[in-house]
Amino acid sequence: METLSNMIWRAFAGSQRLLTAGTERARRFAAGYSPLLAFAVPSSADFSEIAPFCESGERFYCGEWTGPQPQGWKVELDTTMCPMLWNGSPPTADEALHVIRLRAEHVPQAVELTALTRPGPFGERTIELGEWFGLFEDGLLVAMAGERLQDGALREISGICTRPEYQGRGLARRMTELMVRRLLARGETPFLHVAAKNTRAVELYRKMGFVVTREVPMRIVVRN
Repeated sequence: METLSNMIWRAFAGSQRLLTAGTERARRFAAGYSPLLAFAVPSSADFSEIAPFCESGERFYCGEWTGPQPQGWKVELDTTMCPMLWNGSPPTADEALHVIRLRAEHVPQAVELTALTRPGPFGERTIELGEWFGLFEDGLLVAMAGERLQDGALREISGICTRPEYQGRGLARRMTELMVRRLLARGETPFLHVAAKNTRAVELYRKMGFVVTREVPMRIVVRN
């Protein structure tokens, strides 16, 4: 089975290269997209190489890298995540789920929702990375999900979140299933990342048809 090894770098060096900045060994999403950075060989990451492409105070998520805090950077969080790959049957259609495609006018609500729920790194241009859908009630964005990383036919489902007062209605599962159906219909294989400590989410995705391929380091770093 595909292990989803170094997926951020694979996307940056391949299908999404034109949306990134950096060198042949270190790259980041361009400003405005999701604040991610990655290295071709995480075990020998050289932060001085990516530093010229980062502004002071910028905060990034960096996967699969461990080691001492690099000069000129601060490690703000040191944790782990689970890459999960779809291995299930196509979800049945959900005729009762009424969503709309998120566009530029919805970005302020999307940014506010992710700040409230913290599903992972999200920027003002993240919805440009693929299809993003939102569920609205009385004009309020209450749940959303979309696409972020891509490596060939592998496509990441990201930003899955629900406003706290609307949780308990299965919206995260239904939004994820919507994205799975759309990706499978395009001949793509869905995957996602989830914090290893979020055991409730890991179990939910397992029941849906995703499998954990491994557990990997995930750090948040800030450029001094």
